[in-house]
Amino acid sequence: MKKKTNQLKTAAAAPEAPRRLSPEEREWLAIHRKAGRNIDPETAGVMWDYRCDVDVYGIENPKGWGWSRKYFARSPGSRIWVWFGDLPKATEHSLWEKHKTKLAFPAGLGQIADGHISEAKSNA
Repeated sequence: MKKKTNQLKTAAAAPEAPRRLSPEEREWLAIHRKAGRNIDPETAGVMWDYRCDVDVYGIENPKGWGWSRKYFARSPGSRIWVWFGDLPKATEHSLWEKHKTKLAFPAGLGQIADGHISEAKSNA
């Protein structure tokens, strides 16, 4: 009977496990989540960026995990960008409805086609 050696190769290629966050990092996340509860979808700025799927705020940047588009909002004048996943569902839904042409993939292609390629990916 033939032994399976693929298990070792798979284990070696596995992403590194996210580490436990420090108390300071947990507090930082709590501040962002709290700020998200106060975002008014009518006045909020939105933006997207490519971020690690298991670390959207870039605290630890673990290796081997996938990256995808992540969406963020902030109140006018605030420096705190809050990931849509940390927003109340009603706020997230309202932001998507209001900004879907800027956020939905492939966001920005409409501006390129219209000759407005200098517009940034953020409206804030």
